[in-house]
Amino acid sequence: MIIGIDGNEANQEKRVGIGEYAFELLRQFSSSKFKVQNLKFIIYLKNKPLKDLPKENENWKYRIVKPHKLWTQIALPLDLYFHRPRPYVFFTPSHYAPRFSPVPTAISIMDLSYVRFPELFKKSDLYQLVNWTKYSVKKASVVFTISRASKNDIIEVYKVPENKVVVTYPGIKPIMSVKNKNSYGEYILFVGTLQPRKNIIKLIEAFSKLDNKNLKLLIVGKKGWLFEEIFEAPSKFGVKDRVKFLDFVKDEELPALYQNAICFCLPSLYEGFGLPVLEAMKYGCPVLISNVSSLPEAGGDAALYVDPQSPDDIAEKLEKVISNKELREEMRKKGFEQIKKFSWEKTAKETLKVLEKIASKDHKMI
Repeated sequence: MIIGIDGNEANQEKRVGIGEYAFELLRQFSSSKFKVQNLKFIIYLKNKPLKDLPKENENWKYRIVKPHKLWTQIALPLDLYFHRPRPYVFFTPSHYAPRFSPVPTAISIMDLSYVRFPELFKKSDLYQLVNWTKYSVKKASVVFTISRASKNDIIEVYKVPENKVVVTYPGIKPIMSVKNKNSYGEYILFVGTLQPRKNIIKLIEAFSKLDNKNLKLLIVGKKGWLFEEIFEAPSKFGVKDRVKFLDFVKDEELPALYQNAICFCLPSLYEGFGLPVLEAMKYGCPVLISNVSSLPEAGGDAALYVDPQSPDDIAEKLEKVISNKELREEMRKKGFEQIKKFSWEKTAKETLKVLEKIASKDHKMI
């Protein structure tokens, strides 16, 4: 059995969200735990694989398909049609299935933020997300998603049967050693792409209301889109000297930031899941998150929940955690229990089981 996978989301240096999800699945699929006789993988890419992607072997091959332009619409479908061996099933860890695929396909949708909050996206990005995703959902044999909240949204928006949408919760990376010392003093931590949906402006406004004026707010994340107002917010709320934008931070540097933070805060308007929530808990960092979409699934009873539309509520909950050492310790302990529910090995096993089922059911020798 041959499984084809679109590896482009994983084949980038700065991985967040879908990129991290795709990379971790590839890493698991290539491991010895998944070595089964007659099971082979072909990973389709636009460019040469990066050095940290799994190495090729008899059962794991990379196929570079050109040209880049209209790759999903033309280059990839043509290659699937004419190149042999052909995969039994094709899986893309993103919204976009290849057009006119001769083999059954499965896609992944992290969330429907572009449907719930279209005003938070660039028009060009929104057009692509709306139209390509609609087509891909229609053509896919299965749609993977990462939370029950997202599954319900997909069923409601695209009118698909419940059994077509499969929830596979994401996992978390193994604990890394903490090497970096804290050079920021006392701080609150945010980790996420800089975009309107993350609600960073209201977080900065809430931060400006806190009593402790020695605290800092560290904002970790690469620029996404419509981020200009985010950078203007510290000056607007009078905390310019205490808000630090650290841009994208490498994986080996994040553990120290989590471990040394007073708390982690993600007051997002909408999330497909929220991997940084589990990352924070893994390093003993108390977590404050929004009480909307999938975030309660990630946080369970280990997190403190805020109304993302209310800077006053965010500030009040932050004060509660900052001022109460016993509460922080209780949240840490609950966080350690919460993360035991999630692993990338489990995610990969559940994903592969579905892909094998599709392949066995729909594969035809052409």
